[in-house]
Order: sequence, then structure tokens, then C-alpha cells
Amino acid sequence: MTSRLLSWVHAMRIYTHPRVLGMLSLGFSAGLPLLLILGTLSFWLREAGIDRTTIGHLSWIGLAYSVKWLWSPLVDRLQLPFLTRWLGRRRAWLFLSQMIITAALVGMALTDPILDLAQLVFFALAVAFASATQDIALDAYRIEAVALELQGAMAATYQAGYRIAMILASAGVLWIAAAVDVSTATYEHAPWRFAYLVMACSMAVGIVTTLIIREPDVPYSRLITDNESIAQQAIAGWRLHPRIRNLLIWLYGALIAPFRDFIQRHQRQALLILALIALYRISDVVMGVMSNPFYVDMGYSKDEVAAISKVYGVLMTIAGAAIGGLLTLKFGIMRTLFLGAVLSALTNLLFVWLAGRGHDVNGLIFTISADNLSAGIASSAFIAYLSGLTNSAYSATQYALFSSVMLLLPKFIAGFSGQFVDAYGYENFFITTALMGLPVLILVWLAGHAKFDSSSHQER
Repeated sequence: MTSRLLSWVHAMRIYTHPRVLGMLSLGFSAGLPLLLILGTLSFWLREAGIDRTTIGHLSWIGLAYSVKWLWSPLVDRLQLPFLTRWLGRRRAWLFLSQMIITAALVGMALTDPILDLAQLVFFALAVAFASATQDIALDAYRIEAVALELQGAMAATYQAGYRIAMILASAGVLWIAAAVDVSTATYEHAPWRFAYLVMACSMAVGIVTTLIIREPDVPYSRLITDNESIAQQAIAGWRLHPRIRNLLIWLYGALIAPFRDFIQRHQRQALLILALIALYRISDVVMGVMSNPFYVDMGYSKDEVAAISKVYGVLMTIAGAAIGGLLTLKFGIMRTLFLGAVLSALTNLLFVWLAGRGHDVNGLIFTISADNLSAGIASSAFIAYLSGLTNSAYSATQYALFSSVMLLLPKFIAGFSGQFVDAYGYENFFITTALMGLPVLILVWLAGHAKFDSSSHQER
């Protein structure tokens, strides 16, 4: 018993690694923008009197995260003038994206949706695309910065920082807005302006960390060189200007080779993997768009939503992520993935029960506890699964592909969630989102019985 306890204590020492600790701040920087353009923004818009259908359609802003694979090869290979020489490949893109996020959040803060909704959407889109770019560079940094045995710890601290930022971007914004709101009976822009300006200043956490951390020491992969040689041989007989020839070789290495590598390694199982990635989070993502409008329509105050859903709920998610990490270590990734999928679907049914109770604080606490705990378990296992699928020669591009596929279909369907609620009500909506999780169970079972080749994940 004592030796087993000591082994767990020794395992916990991985969290003292400098780069593992650094992921806490970088995870904070990644998590801050997301809710500011999705969940918290939907609360702001609903309070301003924007209709639910419009709010549902505006959730498509989040599709930027789903198509980030389109420009991920640029983040993987393109050098930024001055910044790359100063900071290195990964940190240069991190710094640029963080500065754009900060500027765009200021733009959102200064725009009243009642007076100019289109301008607010423009700045929200800028935040979304810059945040998606930050994710591309950060995921690549996370995979490249440490050896494979530390990836679990990197994912855990990333999730912790991410969730802490979500508390600030949700509960923090609501509390700040409520604290300076002089007229709770009517909508005022000033409280939201002040809250979003505070969020813009909070991006300094990520900016400072990016300037402090060291660039990963990853040598130029032989695989990249080999793939570029293939392209060079393919166009050897073409009469091209040297610059055009070099551009075509570069484009092949940046755009085609990462996806070719994924297909070659996984072969017939590639489609199964992509299907699982595309559907795994569908229950949570589709349901999540209408959660804040649901709270408003059920009569919950900003303070209640902030305390229960945005603080307590996120703490439960962090606890779930920690449990998920332990379950993954003890029982394996695929079994934990299956458990997370089951729990994510079942806990959506608790919102059906809550909708029938109206304004019930205790019911909200119970529902949020179960829902966020299951989400944390699922997320922890899913990040570990995705990280194991990547080849570090193309870490930014391949992980961006996986995370984009993960969000594309759920985000698209979620855009119609407001119309569905208006037509059929919240209860039927939550039941439908739970049923969406059933195909995921089949895909996880099939993937668990397939043999995936992850041996090239870390090509140092």
C-alpha cells in the first residue's frame, strides 16, 4: 500500500516541470477568447434584446475553429518577418495571434450590439480567427515541447489554465458587468464595455508567458525533407522558373504531405478516426449554444449563473479532467473515451428535468455538477487520444485538422439550435442532443477494436 502511494506521489512530480507549468498560463490565454465570442456573448446579446434565432446563427462565428486546418500549414511552415527571428517559429505565431485577440476584444467592448450589431460581429470574427490561430501554434508547441511521457501532464495543466480562463470569461464578465450596472431593470452597454475591456487586458497573461518561455528544440524532420524530395522528383521534368519550382515544393510539403502522412499511417482506419473525431463532442457542443439563453429564460440572474455555471461548473470540469487523466492511465484511452461519451449524452437529459422545474437553484447545481464532471472526463481522454494520433513532423497541421473536424459538424448544427428551441421547446431540444450521442458509442467501440499506428507520434 505504501509503495503504491509513493509511486503516485512520484508521478505527480511531472507537474513541476517548467514547460508543464508554463502550459497553465498558455492554456489560460487559449481559453479566454472562446466564451467571449460564444457563451458570454450570447448572454450579452439576449440581455440586449437580440432574438434567439439570431443568437443561434451568430454561434457560427465559432466555425473559425472548425476550419483552422485551412491555414494551419502556414502556421506550421511560414516564417513571420522579424517575429520568427526574434521569438522562433511557434512563439512568433503565438505572439501575433495574442496581440490581434487583444485588439479585437477592445473593439468588441466599444461596440453596442443594439446600435451596430454588424461591427460587433466583425470584431468577434477577428477574435475567433486569431484565437484559432493561437490554438494551432499552441497545440504544436505543446506536442513539440516535451517528450511523449509528459504529454498527459501538459494536457492536464493546459486544461486547468483553459478552464480558469473560462471562469474569468464567463462568471468574471457577468460579475464585473453586474457590479458596475447601475440599472438592473434595463439594458445598458456600459457594464459590458467595461467587462470586455478587462478581458482584453487579461490577455497579457499569455503575451508575457510567450515572451518568457523557450522555443521547442525540434530538429528539421527527415520526413519533411523526404517528402519535399518526392515533390522535387515529380516536377523534375517541368520547365518552371526556380522560384515557382521552390514554391510548388514548399506547398506540397506544407499542404499535401501532412494529410498524406496521416492517410498512409492509418490507411483504411483513417475515415473511422475522422468520423469519431467529428462526432465525439456533438452532444455537448450543440447543447452548449442554448445553455445561456436557457438560463436567462428560466429566470436565473447573472450572479446565479456566474456562481453556479461559470465558477462552480468550471471547477467541476477541472475535477472531471483530473479524474479522466487517472482513468486514462488506469484503464486506457479508449475505455475512458467510451465512458465520457456515455456520461455526456446522459447528463444532457438532466436539463430536461431542470426545464420542467423552472427557476430552481438547487436543481441547477445538481445538473451543472453532473454535466461538467462528465465533460471534464471526456475532454481529458479526447485530448490524449488526438495527441497520440499526430506526427510531430506536422504537429500543427495535423492537430489543427483533428480539432477542426471535431467542431465543424457540431458547430454547424448548433447554429440551428435557436430555431429548434423556438419551434419545439427546450425539453425536446435537450432530448435530441442526448440522442445525438448514441452514434458516438458505436464509433468508439469500433475504434477501440481497430489497430492504430501511433508509433510516429514523436519523431525527434
